Amino acid sequence: MTEQAQIRIVIADDHPVVRDGLAAILGTQADFAVVGEAQDADSTLAQVAQLQPDVLLLDLEMPGMDGLIALQQIRAAHPQTNILIFTAFDSDERIIKAVQSGVKGYLLKGAPREELFNAIRVVSQGGSLLHPLVASRLIDRIRHDPPPEDALTEREMDVLRLLARGMPNKEIAVALVVTERTVKFHISSILAKLGATNRTEAVTHAVQRGLISLDQ
Repeated sequence: MTEQAQIRIVIADDHPVVRDGLAAILGTQADFAVVGEAQDADSTLAQVAQLQPDVLLLDLEMPGMDGLIALQQIRAAHPQTNILIFTAFDSDERIIKAVQSGVKGYLLKGAPREELFNAIRVVSQGGSLLHPLVASRLIDRIRHDPPPEDALTEREMDVLRLLARGMPNKEIAVALVVTERTVKFHISSILAKLGATNRTEAVTHAVQRGLISLDQ
């Protein structure tokens, strides 16, 4: 396999033994090339900037800077680098924040080497792969933390802004090119979601929640 076809990898972990072990394991694969190693957040940022790896194998717990902050900085400055978290930390908050920050994969240390090899290959191609336990945690979190039912839709926000201007239903209907009946339906939904009993109270609640500004 040619050098150009190899997946260029930077290993970021604060334990030298772990870095050496990972480099040795990954070196057994003809399509992998470990091009750099980093022991803290600062050196990780520098290595990624200098080497532009295909995959960054990143532990979230390193000295110098919180791993999540380093992750966010790397994603912002080098979006082309695919990040695979390889860590012992499996807390729900860590997992969720890492996924929200744009990591392509999340594996827990102790995963079989074949699983690690596969994750690197999948992530290098822009795919995503989560450790089964991590995926299970995310699914459970989504089930227990569904989107708030009182969230206003985009159209309801449009109606709410016009309500804040003191416009009657007929004028709102004309402005939004809908029927008055539709406007009444949206207003009823707005009142229910905001826990208001009338239009004025709905606008007051919306302002207090920061949904709208009377200066708009």
